[in-house]
Amino acid sequence: MDTIGIIGAMPSELTDIREMLGIGEIKHISGFDYYINEKNGKTLINACCGIAKVNAALCTQVMIDNFQPDCIINTGIAGGMNSSVKVCDIVISTEVLPHDLDLHFLKDYPPYCGIFRADDGLIETAEKVCSEFSVKSFRGRIVSGEAFISSNEAKNNILEKFDPYAVDMESAAVGHCCYLNKLPYVSVRCISDNADDEGAMSFDEFEKIAAKRVAEIVLRMSELL
Repeated sequence: MDTIGIIGAMPSELTDIREMLGIGEIKHISGFDYYINEKNGKTLINACCGIAKVNAALCTQVMIDNFQPDCIINTGIAGGMNSSVKVCDIVISTEVLPHDLDLHFLKDYPPYCGIFRADDGLIETAEKVCSEFSVKSFRGRIVSGEAFISSNEAKNNILEKFDPYAVDMESAAVGHCCYLNKLPYVSVRCISDNADDEGAMSFDEFEKIAAKRVAEIVLRMSELL
């Protein structure tokens, strides 16, 4: 792959990536800043999309239209949902979907798909890098919605309906957009909290650690793709 897109929601999720890549070109398009770097013969484009699904979808489509990446990696932090997943573990999406929308509206109307599969090759590369770095990783479903999940009640409701490994606010939108554009995609998320009653406190404590860990993994992935 010659051109790789990397999308994160918050500036903190891209700080380490940008420091590791160094100064590159910046293009401001449709309200988003796209940072462009050449590394190991490849073009890496990273952008901060902002929080929640609309921002993520817009940023993804603008990236696709203007830079024609060969794949997109959605990176950042997430809340852990599966009981086996601990803070600072990595969840690699097998599929993504919204948890706050009746999937009937996606399955029975355009795009006639409500669950968006991640690319097998990207999943395998992410797993390989996690193993190389001795980081515990899980393949699993990631769900997204318009809320930061930080209560046992909300967490249990999502678990009952969807049985995900992680929850965030953007992965489903990026996956949805890549599905429509027939573009390989994966979400690689480091767990910053357990999306429960202690979620907000855990997030504040582990956000920077989790963001740095996943940044190193994503950049190493880009070398292997």
